[in-house]
Amino acid sequence: MNDEILIKFLLKETNEEENRQVNEWLVADAENAKYFAQLEKIWQASGNIAPKEEPDVEVAWLKFKAKADVLPTQPAPVVKPLKTSNKSWLRIAAVLVLAIGAWTAYTLLRPAYIELSPSNMVSNQVLPDGSELTINKNTAISYARNFESNRSVKLLHGEAFFKVAHDKNRPFVIDVGQVSVQVVGTSFNIKHLDQNQTEVVVESGIVKVKLGQEEVRLVKGERIFIGPATQQLAKQQSKDQLYSYYRTGIFVSNNTPLHELVDILNEAYGSHVVVNDDVKDLPFTAPLKYGSLTKNLDIICDALDLEVVPHQQQLVLSKKQK
Repeated sequence: MNDEILIKFLLKETNEEENRQVNEWLVADAENAKYFAQLEKIWQASGNIAPKEEPDVEVAWLKFKAKADVLPTQPAPVVKPLKTSNKSWLRIAAVLVLAIGAWTAYTLLRPAYIELSPSNMVSNQVLPDGSELTINKNTAISYARNFESNRSVKLLHGEAFFKVAHDKNRPFVIDVGQVSVQVVGTSFNIKHLDQNQTEVVVESGIVKVKLGQEEVRLVKGERIFIGPATQQLAKQQSKDQLYSYYRTGIFVSNNTPLHELVDILNEAYGSHVVVNDDVKDLPFTAPLKYGSLTKNLDIICDALDLEVVPHQQQLVLSKKQK
């Protein structure tokens, strides 16, 4: 065992193999454990060393040595002695000063938002205020570090369903590109798959959607779509519940144009299904389980008298050939 690995262990920078080595060394001999305990005390005491951009190693050594001298003298390990020369302690002191400086910089410069890591799986999260989120796969979302006083969330891309805890004194605000969504206590879905396209669908309560200086209020059953050509906010009635497939496991269509249903299927499965122009507006009404894409396409084709034709890397829905 050497000084460098023990210092890395104190700084929590060791890998799995190094952790194993240190732990085995600690239990191998009582003197090893005593020595490490003394080293840990020195590490904790050295926390008062003031960090600098370029640490003065000699000054660091003197301060570090002064703290070490007041600790009880421990006999040097007999089984596997560590190097304890002035040169070794000087290196330890320099590492500690740099570590303290790095921690100070991290504390001052750490991001103002805490990221909820995106993944290829749907996940459920609870924010510090009790608000519940269902996050679709491949979504990047974060919330304010000081969330107790600032209920602020950022949706960079992807999709999430919010069930916001009621607090009239602290509005819940979501920034989605150029769009701002503000609520007090409600449930709604936000989709932001493209930087220039945002969709909000409200299930309960009241949601305020703001773009520039314009603002619109949405209530249960209403939706709004904001695209690159949007010049004025205009809300609509939500005709189906396709948006909820990732949390319910069901695609719910209600006279939904075929091309809209296929767009959602492509999002869900990462597929490349296309619809011929002569059938793209055919209405479809039926629930589809979020299971096999092939089975769902078969159900659609049976209901609308269509067929699936493979073409290069795509699956084309077209009228069935007589």
